[in-house]
Amino acid sequence: MSDTALLKRGAVGLIGRKRLTAFAFPGLVLAYLAYVAIAFDVAGLAERARLDNGRTLLADSYSYKTHVTRDNRSGEVTVAIEGERKGTYAPDAPPDWVERKGARTEIDLGDGHLVSFGPEMVSYSVPGYGLIEARPSPSAGVETNLTGPLPDWISLSRNRLAVTTEAGRLTVTRNRTEVFRYFVGWELFFFTLDSPYHGHSAASLLFGPQIDPDRSNLAGAWHDFWRNPMWRHADVAWALFETVLMAFLGTMGAALVALPLAFLAARNFTPVMAIRFGIRRVFDFVRGVDGLIWTIVLARAFGPGPMTGALAILFTDSGTFGKMFSEALENVDRRQIEGVQSTGAPLLARYRFGVIPQITPVLLSQALYYLESNTRSATVIGAITGGGIGLLLTQAIITQKDWEEVSYYIVLIVLMVSAMDWISGILRRRLIRGA
Repeated sequence: MSDTALLKRGAVGLIGRKRLTAFAFPGLVLAYLAYVAIAFDVAGLAERARLDNGRTLLADSYSYKTHVTRDNRSGEVTVAIEGERKGTYAPDAPPDWVERKGARTEIDLGDGHLVSFGPEMVSYSVPGYGLIEARPSPSAGVETNLTGPLPDWISLSRNRLAVTTEAGRLTVTRNRTEVFRYFVGWELFFFTLDSPYHGHSAASLLFGPQIDPDRSNLAGAWHDFWRNPMWRHADVAWALFETVLMAFLGTMGAALVALPLAFLAARNFTPVMAIRFGIRRVFDFVRGVDGLIWTIVLARAFGPGPMTGALAILFTDSGTFGKMFSEALENVDRRQIEGVQSTGAPLLARYRFGVIPQITPVLLSQALYYLESNTRSATVIGAITGGGIGLLLTQAIITQKDWEEVSYYIVLIVLMVSAMDWISGILRRRLIRGA
């Protein structure tokens, strides 16, 4: 066979293999995606998804709801923001859309939606649908005038009626009747209803007359804001400090522990192979166990608290730093060490002036990067160890009622991480580049 024919056959074979690869790779990806769809029951997940719950949670994140609640046994009616005692309106001063007429309470949800709490009957006038009436009874459950097929926004059982419209939500059970009305914003974020500064603008606090005769406007407003019993700004600020402290202590402690051990793991500083092997396996072990596992183990050993979270970060990062620092030590320039040695400097001085300056950029860069990363990790660790902003976030999620607090904590976490990123960037430039 001639050389031309051999070249042609080789070219045809090469083109065929490349074509097969071009089709085989997308085929493997599609096969994997199909396996994932079956193994994880993606179709079933779509069927089980509750978009209405998702919309409710989204609305709760940027708005608040005011509860108008009637105790069906005593007839007592209360109006409270987020249903909390600290946000309850005075009985003689409800919001303007709630009107009390003797034993009857009229609630105007806007756009023609009217709810009425009577001594025995609850009614909801829905524009375009009609009047919904319900009679709660401890013995008979909830009796209504509803018949026939019901729309999706009405849920009815023997003991519960739920009506959800764009204006609000009404729920009626044996013992309680409740109306929720949503408003955009984070109400009572600055001052609760019992604060004399509630409802006052910033201009009136700065330039207006003194509101509280015992305190200046600025001092009193700051105190009531900082000690807000619903949003707990002082507790949140302390939780943020604990989170940053966990990250700082864990990261810097890991760097201090890993640096001397890295000399024992570096080939050019420790000629004994058994010592190097043992130290490197220790590094592999402590970094091979996830930080959350260390958190659980240490929490059982030392109890919950921010210090336990810092120790968990220290354990995990000691192995990571040890590996990186030892690799940096193995790449140092021996001539700089020999230059310091030629001056008659002892061993520690050789390391101090001949080795440390060479690995300082790597040491600082990695330590600052992990400090920024561990600020995020400390949030999750704090949820387990009972410290920091992670604990407050977990508590707010578990209650499943005040999702605007969840949004508040998430915003603070993002700002905290962004601030740590900015600060670490400045430190890297100043300490490493000398700028």
